[in-house]
Amino acid sequence: METGPVGDVELRELGHLVPGARLVTDPDIVAGFVHDQVTVLPAGRPLAVVMPSRTEDVVAVMQWATRHRVPVVPRGAGTGLAGGATAIDNALVVCLSGMTAIREIDPANRVAVVEAGAITADVDRAAREAGLMYAPDPSSVELSTIGGNVATNAGGLRCVKYGVTRDSVLGIEAVLADGRVLSTGGRTIKNVAGYDLTGLFVGSEGTLGIVTSATLRLLPLPPRDPVTVVGGFPSLVTAAGAVSSVVAAGLRPSLLELLDHAMLRAIDDWKHLGLSGTEAMLIAQFDDVDADARAERVDALFTAAGADDVAVSTDPDESAQLLEVRRLAYPAAERLGRCLVEDVGVPVSRLADMVARIERAADRHDVRVVTVAHAGDGNLHPTFVFDSPDGTVPHAVWQAADEVFRGALELDGTLTGEHGVGLLKQRWLPDQLGPVGTAVSRAIKDALDPLGLLNPGRGI
Repeated sequence: METGPVGDVELRELGHLVPGARLVTDPDIVAGFVHDQVTVLPAGRPLAVVMPSRTEDVVAVMQWATRHRVPVVPRGAGTGLAGGATAIDNALVVCLSGMTAIREIDPANRVAVVEAGAITADVDRAAREAGLMYAPDPSSVELSTIGGNVATNAGGLRCVKYGVTRDSVLGIEAVLADGRVLSTGGRTIKNVAGYDLTGLFVGSEGTLGIVTSATLRLLPLPPRDPVTVVGGFPSLVTAAGAVSSVVAAGLRPSLLELLDHAMLRAIDDWKHLGLSGTEAMLIAQFDDVDADARAERVDALFTAAGADDVAVSTDPDESAQLLEVRRLAYPAAERLGRCLVEDVGVPVSRLADMVARIERAADRHDVRVVTVAHAGDGNLHPTFVFDSPDGTVPHAVWQAADEVFRGALELDGTLTGEHGVGLLKQRWLPDQLGPVGTAVSRAIKDALDPLGLLNPGRGI
């Protein structure tokens, strides 16, 4: 992609085109917008950051970018874990975090219409005021935006029962590379008119268009407070086997999370919760009317799988405290050193095999790995912890990560379950898609963004 010369005159032109937006050119401020949570990737020096306040601003930005052949890197709150919002040289960063309106909560049809910058937890809180819930629950729920969730097809703790972001998106509004506005989907429960353009854009990581708003599916609130089951296991592989038993029994927990010994020790060293002697822990919750009976069955399944101890709690405060242990995982890992947080998925029946492969890769390359997993849907997050004075990822870490990625594909899995490909996994994507899948993906990208302006280096 060739870019035209852009200087102060062109940037002043952009400022006049979007008077309601904030245009930032101060290098010190711009530097705060060049990374997401992946700081181990080198970031370029963008021309500026523009913060639109309405869809019309984004239209003007993309028309300007097309006219001057300027690449555009869209971003939300910057909570991504794959380098999807890493800036590049001479690009324009378009930050949608100022478009925060929750335009409508429609209880009759159980939908919400929200702008891309709306915080995920705020959408859920607004839905709960109407007796409903927004189901997707990424770990960054209090910080991440709906636009970012849509871009990466974010998941979270509740997705084992309620699905990932794609399952909750009924339609989107997106600005294409040339400034045209695309509206997809609607408010109906069923809609099979034409191609599934909504599904195409969910998970496209800003490479096909900039999502400015979304129509979201809302669900009824659970009928009761959750019942929580916690099991301690003698090994990570044993715990993974217990997960397969729970899923095979059709018990449908609202969450089923796995933490390994290294992660439990990291949390315990920080919070002193008495966890360091446990080799692996499973946390399950149930929120159905018959949650007590389901929890009792899980207690038996955990025990049969070899759990050292199992505890069941119906107290809402205690359940919240137990779940907080899981939410402490990433900050606890970050206290150990620099982190490369990964995200592979395998069929649940092969979870134990994937866990064993992660452990072998860590041992073979002498790399420290702490692992948590959305175990109920086979989505693992091995986190590679390392020391690096200059911030670069050591070769041994990449070797171990490569082994993990290829292991997931060999087990009929995926390179990413919810974080996205971003820049981190670009080199492995063709291995999963294959030559035909890669060619089709490139054809779609070329059709919607022929100049290659949208989030270059991501996607195909």
